[in-house]
Amino acid sequence: MASPIIDFLLTRNSVPIPELKEPAPSDADIATMIAVASRVPDHGRLEPWRFILYRGEARVEIGKKLAALAAQREGPLPEGRHNQELARFSRAPLVIGVVSSPKENPKIPQWEMFLSGGMAAMNLMISANALGYGTNMISNWYSDVPEGRAILGLAPHERVVGFVHIGSYQGPAPERPRPDPAKLYADYAGPWVG
Repeated sequence: MASPIIDFLLTRNSVPIPELKEPAPSDADIATMIAVASRVPDHGRLEPWRFILYRGEARVEIGKKLAALAAQREGPLPEGRHNQELARFSRAPLVIGVVSSPKENPKIPQWEMFLSGGMAAMNLMISANALGYGTNMISNWYSDVPEGRAILGLAPHERVVGFVHIGSYQGPAPERPRPDPAKLYADYAGPWVG
């Protein structure tokens, strides 16, 4: 049975970030994307994730702070690397940070909460694509250091799931090699014996 939803999912691609242009999603589109992103498995209804919107001048300010942090950690940066850090969040018109914000719960492990955040990030991208926008998700070095996470608005206990870059894009996104699905699954054959 043919399904336009399956056809859509089978053609989902990431767009190179520098090719994501204005216009950015409207506030109404963003609200829709966040609503879709929140409709994921969430054991215990803990809402162990949240979203941070980086848009407008805030993207440029973050770039300045990340460039300063990189120079503090590594010493003087070559011009190309300095410019790369300056542009981290200003290459696309909108970046949405998907943040794992785990809650204390004696029955639900934190890794499960982090996975729920990953599903929220995927739903966010799929909904943006369904609304006609291109997307690309990255994390990068600043996600792994406390100072970088603080610059980006995360609390000390939070971690980055990914930064979803979103913008308008004309034409089909470039295709890349995909895994052979037939090699990715098998019937259960009993306990693992290593």
